[in-house]
Amino acid sequence: MKRRKFLKNSSLTTAGALSAPLLASCNNTKTKKETSSTVSNPVKPIVICTWNFKNATAKAWEVLQTDASALDAVELGVMVEEADPTNETVGKGGRPDRDGNVTLDACIMDKDSNCGAVVYLQNIAHPISVARKVMEETPHIILAGKGAEQFAYEKGFKKEDLLTESTRKQYEEWKKNSKYETIINIENHDTIGMLAIDKKGDIAGACTTSGMAYKVAGRVGDSPIIGAGLFVDNEVGGATATGVGEEVIRTVGSFLIVELMRQGKSPQEACEEGVKRIMAKNKDRKDFQIGFLAINKNGETGGYCVHPGFTYRKYDASGHDNIQVNSFYS
Repeated sequence: MKRRKFLKNSSLTTAGALSAPLLASCNNTKTKKETSSTVSNPVKPIVICTWNFKNATAKAWEVLQTDASALDAVELGVMVEEADPTNETVGKGGRPDRDGNVTLDACIMDKDSNCGAVVYLQNIAHPISVARKVMEETPHIILAGKGAEQFAYEKGFKKEDLLTESTRKQYEEWKKNSKYETIINIENHDTIGMLAIDKKGDIAGACTTSGMAYKVAGRVGDSPIIGAGLFVDNEVGGATATGVGEEVIRTVGSFLIVELMRQGKSPQEACEEGVKRIMAKNKDRKDFQIGFLAINKNGETGGYCVHPGFTYRKYDASGHDNIQVNSFYS
């Protein structure tokens, strides 16, 4: 049952009234240096994603060429990484928590501000697709843990062992010292956040991760939190984040960036301001990485990070590029 139909038919009219405002808001590498420019004609279609996930953006671009929606493109695009066991912080093959369990988080958001998310999901390889089911077939936005897993089984998703031989061996090695450390760059933070504009000019976004390696059991970062790890406003643009999620949550980072674009900042300027807000609350700290990525309604893009090393993929009619962004610390 679709969300709108559910709400319309629900006898819980008060709950429905309260929910409505929430729903309404809610390795061939060609590297370029990011620049900010004014686009007179909107760029569409276009897809961008955090880090150098060329196969993911290639899949999303392929979908966009069929006149499919941006929502379909971002879902199918990030699913490429969820299914790749060599990507050890997304989907199948993600590194486990301290108890040895692979727990996945994801969220998705469409052009109408409908959104869905799953947190602490186990045994399901494609949390982004479960998140879309939450968005489209329940009146809710977030399902967690065992409830999310049971919902996935009811929707036909199959149970899988998400640990691979590689990640299992790494976990056994880690247990010898059980040291918890926040690795600065892609080795521990290659969350994939993806934003797309389709041929109609509509925007959608998706974000999926297995989170920090060897995290405390139950830890959830920013990736599945609407407004933190991902936010889309079809009138303005979209933003997504990667890195230490706790710091992104504190500033509601992706929502902040979209609002800055609403106020007239370019995607590049908005991402820079987002990082600077975080660093203003973490003076002299250099032990974590954050990367923001944004796109506006015209198809202009921008990115910024705390430390050098963060890149993003962009695919549009002009080509398929890996773009290196500037950083707070050079």
